[in-house]
Amino acid sequence: MVPVITIDGPASSGKGTVAKLLAKELGFHYLESGAIYRALGLWVYRNYGDTSVGESQVVDLVSTMLLEFTDLGVILGGENVTDALREEFVGMLASKYGSIPEVRARLLQFQRDFAKEPGLVTDGRDMGSVVFPAAKLKVFLTASAEKRAERRYKQLQLFNKSVTIEAILQDIIARDEQDSNRSTAPLSYDSSFKVLDNSDLTIEETIAVISKWYQKS
Repeated sequence: MVPVITIDGPASSGKGTVAKLLAKELGFHYLESGAIYRALGLWVYRNYGDTSVGESQVVDLVSTMLLEFTDLGVILGGENVTDALREEFVGMLASKYGSIPEVRARLLQFQRDFAKEPGLVTDGRDMGSVVFPAAKLKVFLTASAEKRAERRYKQLQLFNKSVTIEAILQDIIARDEQDSNRSTAPLSYDSSFKVLDNSDLTIEETIAVISKWYQKS
């Protein structure tokens, strides 16, 4: 069986950065599941704009979404949308449409196909609970909402985004509520996960802890 490490957690917990760097350290493939749902959110928005979109319309768009992960970034419909996927409204759309059961069902096998030798590191919100329940190591990475808002603020400043920490904090709290209480694949973990609060840890320290867990698994 291909070894898989899943890193689940709430928004801005650092799971994406940690997973990507850990995959590089181990020489594994990497899958950012959140980018799939963000791409879908952007795809729906570009097809329907701000108008109300029915669930069946969103489901239909899944099959038309041409999505690639390359060294240059995330390619959607032939366009590099890596920067666009970082927009806050896209994240909210990803959470909204990702709660639709048939959408998640349609995208499930797409994600599982990334598990190839020599191994896979993937991050998201239901990687260990739904997509790869038999993963060799399942991590739930978290941090306080305030710390996550601070990290997100610093990240957005690199792209000259005009936002406030207060607004980001409210968005994060809303995302946590939405992700934790949705009926399909909610953000959660059980005793099969190792939980790591990295509020006071650097990225390097976080990776070191998870790497040790993997070596002992």
